[in-house]
Amino acid sequence: MISKEIATKVLEQCLVTGGDFAEIFEEDCINNNLMLIDSKIENVLGGRTYGIGIRIFKGFNSVYAYTNDNSLESMLDTAYKAALALGRVGEEKMIVLNNCKRTTDINLIKLYPNSVDYQHKINIMKKACKSAKDYNSEISQVSVNYLDKEQNVLIANTEGLYTEDKRVRTRLSITSVASRGNENQTGHEGPGACKGFELFEDIDPEYYGREASRVAYTMLNAKNCPAGQMTVAIDNGFGGVIFHEACGHSLEATAVAKGNSVFTDKIGEQIASSKVTAIDDGTLPNHWGSSNIDDEGIPTQRNVLIEDGILKSYMVDKLNGRRMKTDPTGSSRRQSYKFAPTSRMTNTFIAPGNDKVEDIIKSIDDGLYAKKMGGGSVNPVTGEFNFAVAEGYLVKNGEIKEAVRGASLIGKGSEVLMNIDMVGDNLAQAQGMCGSVSGSIPTNVGQPMIRVKEITVGGRSEE
Repeated sequence: MISKEIATKVLEQCLVTGGDFAEIFEEDCINNNLMLIDSKIENVLGGRTYGIGIRIFKGFNSVYAYTNDNSLESMLDTAYKAALALGRVGEEKMIVLNNCKRTTDINLIKLYPNSVDYQHKINIMKKACKSAKDYNSEISQVSVNYLDKEQNVLIANTEGLYTEDKRVRTRLSITSVASRGNENQTGHEGPGACKGFELFEDIDPEYYGREASRVAYTMLNAKNCPAGQMTVAIDNGFGGVIFHEACGHSLEATAVAKGNSVFTDKIGEQIASSKVTAIDDGTLPNHWGSSNIDDEGIPTQRNVLIEDGILKSYMVDKLNGRRMKTDPTGSSRRQSYKFAPTSRMTNTFIAPGNDKVEDIIKSIDDGLYAKKMGGGSVNPVTGEFNFAVAEGYLVKNGEIKEAVRGASLIGKGSEVLMNIDMVGDNLAQAQGMCGSVSGSIPTNVGQPMIRVKEITVGGRSEE
């Protein structure tokens, strides 16, 4: 990685047109991605990416540029051209960098994936595939994707910061398809963590293979879900994707600072049921969305966003923190050196409550149990969303009944928050990839089982 001496020269060049802040983000990343379909390896992709991003602030204005060439001449030229976008050449400024490397690492790695040969990785994939395929004769196809990533970053800025971090992530993704005639249903599982290959000491690939097929087969035999206003129990784990999408993005300074959020200027106000406490925590050891520092070099932290229904804080990056006159919260993230960072979620979840899962189900006379959530769409300005239910069941007189498919949950984030009237004690988190203006990043979503007293359920009629 580049030395302090070189970083100093580049940062000084960044400020020649009157900029008041500049930052270097250097990235050296090794990726491996393997794809298996029905026990046959289809793709084995491995690669290394390297680059340097340079960002300059002048008041609320920002410019970003990057290069793959780490020669001093190239970096100085990139910095100069970026600086010219903000004004004319003026006085030179002196920069002094301090060594601020963190001594503690929250994501300890036992077995770096790059030290493991491909055959060991393929064996894990084949175990998952076989267990999924053997679940039932109507499982027509199983695809398994394995990925690992080692990302080394260096961040230096004109405030004197000079720090490095190493991020290692490993993930297994299984998709099963159940078929009967022209009808197909899918099930998906995607466990991952900020761990090395030791991930597979902690998780059972065969379990996740069976689980993906169980969902696909269950939905193949399900009837169509009725539509209407219902009371809905949303299960733990990936059920938290609704909060992440419909509410979490609206609590990022990326939206808040520009007034593009329904929660702008609402700190201290009640925006959710008193049952709801929501947290974004990038410090959870080895969790999928965790890191030691964010992509501006600020230590990650536990940010209580909502406490007992009251809005307590936002997720804030450096530039939007200027606009909001508030300090960054260790929430600035980016996909790679090709993206300027902005405020993003890490591990975002609704905290556990005191209600028992069995009591939540018993409390529903006529409603829906959304056991697993799927994908959806959200309007980030209004919080209006539409999410598919990947696995759902009708609930009658406090008992879970037949499986239903084709269900979707339709609503508005701010309204759903107020309609949560029961929160379970079984918090779980699940892994996903989140896309926004700074690219696609790994995030955890999570919650215990919650009850939404009323929400619109979309369905489809029986043919």
